Amino acid sequence: MKRVLVVEDQRDLASLLAHNLRHEGLDVRTVEDGRDALPTVRSWHPDLVILDLMLPGMDGFEILRGIRGDGGDLPVLILSARGEEQDKIRGFRLDADQYVTKPFSLVELLERVHALLRRSGRTPTDARQGTLSFGDVIVDPGARTVTRAGDTIQLSPKAFDLLLSLVRREGRVASRMELLREVWGYGPLVLSRTVDSHIAELRRRLETDPANPRHIVTVFKVGYRFER
Repeated sequence: MKRVLVVEDQRDLASLLAHNLRHEGLDVRTVEDGRDALPTVRSWHPDLVILDLMLPGMDGFEILRGIRGDGGDLPVLILSARGEEQDKIRGFRLDADQYVTKPFSLVELLERVHALLRRSGRTPTDARQGTLSFGDVIVDPGARTVTRAGDTIQLSPKAFDLLLSLVRREGRVASRMELLREVWGYGPLVLSRTVDSHIAELRRRLETDPANPRHIVTVFKVGYRFER
């Protein structure tokens, strides 16, 4: 059973979230005081944290910073009445996975929760089995490349993710709704400058010449790629 920690000081809302998450088959704990959040994360080891920002004792940003400082990739969904752009940018710069503003749709929130839990439960394919092949097609998940009979095939990012989703199932059927949830998800649109700021930081820290990176390179009209 997946574990979800709800960090929320409004008792009625925390109770509502806990009730509905348990109805979805999840194990749920709630924390009201921000100072109790990190100790609970470290002792209980949840699979997902739903985190308010305005909390007594310690605010949500400090909790998120502590979670990321512990390492790992624990999914964190911020659920807050603070909907200003600067708050969202700050949350994403601290590596929040989702940012949902109050008031919110409970149905949509539950879908976001399930999408995050599905992603967090996977072992990266490239770490598990390297390249994938079928017929004369070779897929490299790490490099996000596809070749057919030795020729490179250009796919859009979502098309590539869809291909991986299907190949990884090894013959098991996926419904349209499963593919929609898994590939397209229900996450918010992360501002491009938030992504760019993370890339700039990595280049500053890892590249000999950040202005002419060799390892964290830009893929034109797609995004970024790591090269050994």
